[in-house]
Parts: sequence; C-alpha cells; structure tokens
Amino acid sequence: MLELISAPKAAKKWGISERRVQKLCEENRIPGVAKFSRLWLIPKDAEKPTDARLKVEGNKKHE
Repeated sequence: MLELISAPKAAKKWGISERRVQKLCEENRIPGVAKFSRLWLIPKDAEKPTDARLKVEGNKKHE
C-alpha cells in the first residue's frame, strides 16, 4: 500500500515552505502526487526535487 503524506508534512521533511511544496505539486515536479479538493497528497518516499531556481556550478552568467 502506498503511503501518502500531506504538503505540510513534506515541507517539514524537506525543510522548505508548504507553499513551495504546493508549487512543486502544481508543476508536476513530484512523481505520484494526487490532489483531493485543496489537499495535495505526496508519496511518503518521494524525493525532494532539485531546485531549478538555483544555478548549477559552471553555468554562471556573470563572473
């Protein structure tokens, strides 16, 4: 049976805001999420997606 956790629990687990978790769900960045009404459910074993907002080393525009 697949265990699911709420967005607030995922936020605490990953050390990010609940709103950020919701945005990641909306952008389909977390595999296996489900939305029931206004509640996002995330697989308990889901990995925190990498932050696409951060620059990767060696990919700097201004040096």
